[in-house]
Amino acid sequence: MGERPAVVDDVHDLAAAMPYVRLIHGPKGNPVYQVGGKSFVFFRTPRPDAVDPDTGERYEDVIMIWVGSPADKLALVEDPDSPFFSTDHFDGHPSVLVRAARLGEVCYVELTEIIQDAWLAQASNRRAQQWLSSHPPTPNS
Repeated sequence: MGERPAVVDDVHDLAAAMPYVRLIHGPKGNPVYQVGGKSFVFFRTPRPDAVDPDTGERYEDVIMIWVGSPADKLALVEDPDSPFFSTDHFDGHPSVLVRAARLGEVCYVELTEIIQDAWLAQASNRRAQQWLSSHPPTPNS
């Protein structure tokens, strides 16, 4: 299962599986996963900052995922083979964007780590430490 391509349902399942998570819906019904009132995975509505370069049409499948640091963000968005990106609107914001249509370019294991890191970036220190103590890193992480 770990090396298979990720799918949108994985984003939902992984985010919902983290502790203390609350699923809310934005004004247009878009899912937003929060921990302690802070969003860590957010399904965006079409916005003018994320558009198809050929048609100018707004992407309807953009997912925003928090990251732990600017270095984490750069690692994801600077790789030309990565489906993760950012826009000027998110300069200085600790998050990356990914289109649902491109999630298959990420394996399930990598998506799991990214979602868990997003949760850790937004969880309280106490909750993060509790989770980390019961989920020690694997030798390959």
